Amino acid sequence: MKFWRSFNHAFEGIMYAARTQQNMRVHFIIALLVVLASLFLRLDRYYVVALVIIIAVVLALELINTAVEAIVDLLTVTHHPLAKTAKDAAAGAVLVTSIAAIVVGYLVFYQGIINGGQRVFAAVATVPSNLAFVVLFAVAIVTIFAKAWVGRGSALQGGAVSGHAALSFAAATLLAFLYQRPLPALLAYFIAFLVAQTRVEANIHSTAEVVAGAVLGTVAALAIYLLARPHLVL
Repeated sequence: MKFWRSFNHAFEGIMYAARTQQNMRVHFIIALLVVLASLFLRLDRYYVVALVIIIAVVLALELINTAVEAIVDLLTVTHHPLAKTAKDAAAGAVLVTSIAAIVVGYLVFYQGIINGGQRVFAAVATVPSNLAFVVLFAVAIVTIFAKAWVGRGSALQGGAVSGHAALSFAAATLLAFLYQRPLPALLAYFIAFLVAQTRVEANIHSTAEVVAGAVLGTVAALAIYLLARPHLVL
């Protein structure tokens, strides 16, 4: 039937975008994690509706971006400024909605933690107020010393250790110990992984340098947390 064939064509378009566009795969993974987190936090129905709407908008615009890129590639044989403008504008639309999705997610999950995260509040209340600052500052200093010792890269880019990976994994480790629940820890480490991946894809760091940064950040955060632990009542 024509009606069912239209559904099949639509799913083929989604499958094509998921197979060929890395950003689409990332959006799908994040959407899955967000939905699981909404279940874990027992969010109210209207918060879940907000998440579903913003997820659908981001995925739909990513599909439109894929369609625009395919049409431009089909119609242009050589490089043309207008072709670049079309692709950039479509990518910009996805970026705008992705930023909006981050804001919505923050507001929704903040409310979810407020409503059901008494354990989180109890843990955070006993943490020294400067613990996060100490962890991130220490990781930054160690990273700078590692870059200086090897003699490659600047303080913010390149070098033997990825500072972005070190700081993101340190923050993820700290959040994992404070929350003490598997799903938030997985979300935190997944975001840290995405940060590290961007450094490799941008050819700023090698995989080994990113792994070194991740290990450094994780170990430093763990060590400082354990030093402060006698003062915590978790």
